[in-house]
Amino acid sequence: MHAQDIFAKQSPTFSFEFFPPKTEESSQALYETISELEDHEPDFVSVTYGAGGSTRELTNDLVVRIKNSTSLDPIPHLTCVCHQESDIESILTRYAEEGVSNILALGGDPPRNLENYNKADDAFKHAADLVRFIKNFSETGNHSDGRGFGIGVAGFPEGHPGTPNRLKEIDYLKAKVDEGADYIVTQLFFSNEDFHDFRDRCELAGINIPIVAGIMPVTSTKGMERMADLAAGARFPAKLLRALNRASGADAVEKVGIHYATEQCSNLLENNVSGIHFYTLNKSHATREIYANLGIRTSAALGA
Repeated sequence: MHAQDIFAKQSPTFSFEFFPPKTEESSQALYETISELEDHEPDFVSVTYGAGGSTRELTNDLVVRIKNSTSLDPIPHLTCVCHQESDIESILTRYAEEGVSNILALGGDPPRNLENYNKADDAFKHAADLVRFIKNFSETGNHSDGRGFGIGVAGFPEGHPGTPNRLKEIDYLKAKVDEGADYIVTQLFFSNEDFHDFRDRCELAGINIPIVAGIMPVTSTKGMERMADLAAGARFPAKLLRALNRASGADAVEKVGIHYATEQCSNLLENNVSGIHFYTLNKSHATREIYANLGIRTSAALGA
């Protein structure tokens, strides 16, 4: 379903993110997670794309498998880094032929194994350029449903680590919207005040498309350290840190993280969030617990 139809039909939306597994064991674990979360009837699920396209084929294969073997609506990530127009056109053509309806267009991170990576060699310097290319591709009529791809882009409530100037950051986001983005999914955050302020600043800038809040519950101290690495600049509020410091043992840490994320989601829902997107890390337990805590089971219940 095209993104515009998803958000017109359902508000708030409910969605998950997965990443492509690299081993048979992790593949089996992911498909068990997908099966467990499928019962919640999410509006869509997204599939990540490794730095510099390092998981290109794995991402493509996972998206197609989800599309063809489940009831879920997969949205693949697509990035600018280390790509030429022919690369992106080939990927878009495959997705169009498979009936994939939407793309999440991102700037992307350079692969760690490329020490001499030069952004100037890429065909797309910024995510706005990639959005424009996808939009132009859609207008050629190559998509199977005739409407072309719905396009999502990233937003950063706590600020983009590569753009310290917060005024320019919103300008860059506005550029992506002006090129044809249909919705925004935010980076993870732990202070809802950051999200509410980000949403208000978007409104002031004339950005009037749905903004989906990205939530990643803390389930372990090691996982929290990984979050800090993955989301450079992520802020961990003192309230959360105090609660985690009081926790004794791994189970207690997970319970604290799930409780905190539940409170975040409850507040977001009370403040008319357009959607909630869970960064699952290919596991289902924390997300299922949050929905149980909220007293809901499916996406339709979220919009009730």
